[in-house]
Amino acid sequence: MSTSVPYPRFDEQSPQQATQLKQVSYPQYGRVLEDFKEGEVFCHPRGVTITKSFAIEFATTFMECNPLYLNEVYAKAHGFQDVVVSPLMVMNIALSLGVQNDSEKAIANLGYYNVCFVRTVYPGDTLRSLTKVLARQVKEGKPGIVTIRTIALNQRDELVLQYDRKIMVAAAGKESEASTVSGQPFPEMQEMTVQLPNALKDYPKNLTGVRSYFENFSVGDIIVHANGRTITDEHLPWTYRVMNTHPLHYDRLYSTARSGAMSGEPIVYGGLVFAWLGGLASRDISENALADFGYTEGYHTQPAISGDTVYAISRVLAKAEGPEGYHAGIITFQLIGIKNMNPKEALEVYGTELFEKENLKRKSGKEKIPEKIFEIERRLLIKKA
Repeated sequence: MSTSVPYPRFDEQSPQQATQLKQVSYPQYGRVLEDFKEGEVFCHPRGVTITKSFAIEFATTFMECNPLYLNEVYAKAHGFQDVVVSPLMVMNIALSLGVQNDSEKAIANLGYYNVCFVRTVYPGDTLRSLTKVLARQVKEGKPGIVTIRTIALNQRDELVLQYDRKIMVAAAGKESEASTVSGQPFPEMQEMTVQLPNALKDYPKNLTGVRSYFENFSVGDIIVHANGRTITDEHLPWTYRVMNTHPLHYDRLYSTARSGAMSGEPIVYGGLVFAWLGGLASRDISENALADFGYTEGYHTQPAISGDTVYAISRVLAKAEGPEGYHAGIITFQLIGIKNMNPKEALEVYGTELFEKENLKRKSGKEKIPEKIFEIERRLLIKKA
């Protein structure tokens, strides 16, 4: 039902309205270190309804090759309700919705931890996210480290994603005017479980490659993925398409005014870099995956900007049998991201150092690899041939 009301008459007001410069305000978003209190929960604004066209556009833009994200018939043949929304799209949206409350004033995102994709997300689902402060580490004269846990819920308040994140945040000497919703429920999961569709065996077998089944991988394998992806200024609109509000990613005046390694052209939002790396690897390792269980720990080790070309390398770390009733197994991969250097050349130049954790190199007196931009461990449930 709608109601018709008379259109009100508006006369121009500005010529006779005196400007009051004493009434100027400068709204700010994000939180300084003093605003983070252990146990506090932030309810993030907006939320997003994911349409099918948006889900498929994300999957194609970020070069996903798993037909679950692209082909409705294929997805339903595997027991899913519809095409599956890429888990990296779900994570990008959940993280980005939280930036306004969590990290719009942050100096850096230090890593992802204990990422678990709990439940499948489908087109038509509406996602919202909440964050709880787990810990705040303060060092005199230095920025602080805040550990947060973010969850994403669908329109039925079902948990679909949970992960922890560490961010570097500067102190301001006092609390800001950041708004907080107290007493907000936070339905996190302590013992993680994953919801899977009913196991099926009758599905199209000619829509994926023959070298990416569970049996094709052995522990120790290193897969150098063939193609790279040059990132253009497309990253600017995509940053807000997934709802990220940090000006570092699309405000050139803001980014060039900063100091240090993050100064200069707008930095590509790391979640987009992660998505491109995952897509570049997908033909070789994940196109026959039934589920992306999640990630143990990972970092953006160097920033990327428009014009950089990114490449991916994967290493097989472990194999295990899948859940009972599923003709599939679990493989743990290490995903490495490189920029502006052919990955074959990077492997020849750096060898095993390429797979060493960058965060530990300083302790052993080693230099970080300038072309290496990302590292993470991921677990996939992959079909058997």
